[in-house]
Amino acid sequence: MSKRPSLREIAAISDVSVSTVSLVLNERPGISEQTRLRVLEAASQLGYEISSSTAPRQALNTIGLLIEHGSIHALMDIFYGDVIRGFQSEAQRLGYQVLLHMYDQHSEELNALQSDLVERVQGLIIANDGDITPEMVVQLEKARVPLVLIENRIEGHRLPSILGDNFTAGYTVTRHLLSLGHREIAILRGPTKYSSLVDRLRGCFAALGEVGLTVPEAFLPPPASEHPQKGYLQMKSILSLPCKPTAVVAISDKTAFGAMSAIHEAGLRIPEDIAIVRREMGVLAMQKLHRIIEGRAEIPVKSVMYGELIVRESCGAQGLR
Repeated sequence: MSKRPSLREIAAISDVSVSTVSLVLNERPGISEQTRLRVLEAASQLGYEISSSTAPRQALNTIGLLIEHGSIHALMDIFYGDVIRGFQSEAQRLGYQVLLHMYDQHSEELNALQSDLVERVQGLIIANDGDITPEMVVQLEKARVPLVLIENRIEGHRLPSILGDNFTAGYTVTRHLLSLGHREIAILRGPTKYSSLVDRLRGCFAALGEVGLTVPEAFLPPPASEHPQKGYLQMKSILSLPCKPTAVVAISDKTAFGAMSAIHEAGLRIPEDIAIVRREMGVLAMQKLHRIIEGRAEIPVKSVMYGELIVRESCGAQGLR
């Protein structure tokens, strides 16, 4: 038996997106008659058997969520957990199923990812970057599946992106600590492969630079992956110093949790001895992807979500805003 043509092959011949092919083959509205005929002709040339009663509908109502394998714990992270839950609830409201795919760079090839995921979904959300490199995103873009990025952006490619205002976040929390009188501030930075964490770090440096402060190298320990709690080993390094900081900026929630474990383990108190600041997007991404799938005019823009400083007891200034 000959192999059944894929939606991607039909899309390539008819010069449309995979989602447009899916809409045509499943007799959904929103496609011009000229485009519909072109898709049907391409499908016929490839030997695709079209039957309204038997046409597969899995891709029609399935949205893919692609994250790196190492980010699975993001499902439980305060920030990313909220992002993913917002995306999931909005997808369900719009009538989509969500297919979660965790990319493992050590055991999965890009070609396999395309065949396993792209053919099964009508649109794709890519959350975060890290192991999901710009080259990967560009390859997925070429597969003609609608894409929306969360906390990711590809320079030179006009892909719709939803970003947190990470620079301002880092700037704001650092300014807050400075306003409380702290001058000996350490920063628990994250891996440079995550653009959001790099932007937050830049914001921290900008706030310190405005008041003429720099961060000593000892107060800026590199991230370590040897411990399940991000920030634990970084905080242990800082606590071993003869001169300790009075405040610490943790670049992410997971880093903050690990740092607090190390502080408590050392018999210190928060915030009496050391102050920690933590910083608190999926509905908007799902709505944008839905409009693209439906064929509505959608200008690819980079949307930046405003953040809010949430002051907690751990920074020693409860009740301040």
